[in-house]
Amino acid sequence: MPQNSNTNPITSHSGSDPNTNQLAMVQDGDASSQTPYEAALEALSSLITKRSRADKSNKGDRFDLLFDYLRILELEEPIAQMKIIHVAGTKGKGSTCTFSESILRHCGFRTGLFTSPHLIDVRERFRLDGVDISEEKFLEYFWWSFNRLKEKANDDIPMPTYFRFLALLAFKIFAGEKVDVAILEVGLGGKFDATNVVQAPVVCGISSLGYDHMEILGYTLGAIAGEKAGIFKHGVPAFTVPQPDEAMRVLEEKASQLDVPLQTVPPVDANLLNGLKLGLEGEHQYVNAGLAVALCSTWLQRTGHLDITHPENTTSLPEQFIKGLTATVSLQGRAQIVPDHYINNESPGDLTFYLDGAHSPESMEICARWFSLSTKENSQEKTLDSSRSHDFVQRHPDVEAKKNSQILLFNCMSVRDPQLLLPNLMKTCASHGVYFKKALFVPNTSVYHKVGSHSLPPTDPQVDLSWQFSLQRVWENLMGNKGGDDRIPDTLSEELRDDVEMAVKNCENSAVFSSLPSAIKWLRDSVRHNQSARFQVLVTGSLHLVGDVLRLVKK
Repeated sequence: MPQNSNTNPITSHSGSDPNTNQLAMVQDGDASSQTPYEAALEALSSLITKRSRADKSNKGDRFDLLFDYLRILELEEPIAQMKIIHVAGTKGKGSTCTFSESILRHCGFRTGLFTSPHLIDVRERFRLDGVDISEEKFLEYFWWSFNRLKEKANDDIPMPTYFRFLALLAFKIFAGEKVDVAILEVGLGGKFDATNVVQAPVVCGISSLGYDHMEILGYTLGAIAGEKAGIFKHGVPAFTVPQPDEAMRVLEEKASQLDVPLQTVPPVDANLLNGLKLGLEGEHQYVNAGLAVALCSTWLQRTGHLDITHPENTTSLPEQFIKGLTATVSLQGRAQIVPDHYINNESPGDLTFYLDGAHSPESMEICARWFSLSTKENSQEKTLDSSRSHDFVQRHPDVEAKKNSQILLFNCMSVRDPQLLLPNLMKTCASHGVYFKKALFVPNTSVYHKVGSHSLPPTDPQVDLSWQFSLQRVWENLMGNKGGDDRIPDTLSEELRDDVEMAVKNCENSAVFSSLPSAIKWLRDSVRHNQSARFQVLVTGSLHLVGDVLRLVKK
């Protein structure tokens, strides 16, 4: 069994405090009004050179620079000594990493988990023993790394871009905290991802593949699979899940070229969980759990921990594996159900948000299936809960039982194709008997060139809503309403009626709001004016949107 050693704080060879001159490193910020953490986020924001992830660094632009950064941060030897699980994929890689971390933590190991993106706080990306890194530790590692890179930066070796810096920071944190295992989720692609500086992982995984980031990775499943397989290393075992034929052929070809033993693993059999449910919601999580079991079993075998390895006969799972898979784990914005704290105080359960950052055609189907099944389950629970309310209704026939109304709250990046996303969503929900009463289209609140909730911009009355109107047209066409209807719903309050007339195009089946807060306000107002309905709101299309909603509705 592993021995958890005491963590060592990072030390600067110059003997200086890692926070020395931290505010001097902040660009374009008013240091006097900032907390130390806000100053760090401002400095981090200065590394965002593009408002889109589709910049040259994602295509391998000067990938070799990463090895210069490793040298500057004294990370070459620590990374070589790390026992790493490396996971790429289109869908499910974050869930696979989360399951893997939980399994190995329940086996008694000190774990480090690096995932992306974050939804509310950048510290979500760095987890130690299943918990976000503390603000104090984050600041120590951040400023040591940022200042060191800043001191050495020149024309040949500029400051790293945003994601590259975060990946380097993860390595520094995990080295300093002496984790037993580092679990790394690829940010984008694989071959040229910043996490791919790892030369000798213990084991690699490829989760489900599909169409996403095609402007960077390629427009065929084969091209995308080739980029993901870029994390394969010579002779290092790799696992994947059932894939489309085109993608699987490429994975097998790349594996063969590098003498990688590649195996396809089945989903976890629910019967092996001793009657418990997985810690993450959704039927698709059994696929991700199966991949996590294979990765952890191989990691244990290859690191010499044969006493707790997964048996080959697959008829049972070690107790630690079951605990790790079924423990309550946190992966915000993926199949997450959050009651609106504001309405919940007045009318519990009448406004509930179902959050999932699906943004590819395949993940949209999975999201729709989860939403449909979850809302039905919740409806059944409400029905069971209402045995006493049933008696009440019998005694008061004039009072109607509450009905569930499904609402869609949606936005996606303009590089996505709503003609692929929205039909998949609508058809899958309809096949489960779920139909949306209204679709709301909003711009994201957060911006790509700032980090931290303190930097959220005020609502812009002149915000460009042309993309949201395009999304609305797609939806209305799907609903069979070509022309739209500009009537204002009678349920709106006078205050919101003015807001709608100024900032929203309202159609029979949808509405565009100029800001997310105004859409949330409309939902809360509608709940108050519809005492006979419960609103179940699916928020999807963008993890940025999901994060924005979490900030507004979660305590």
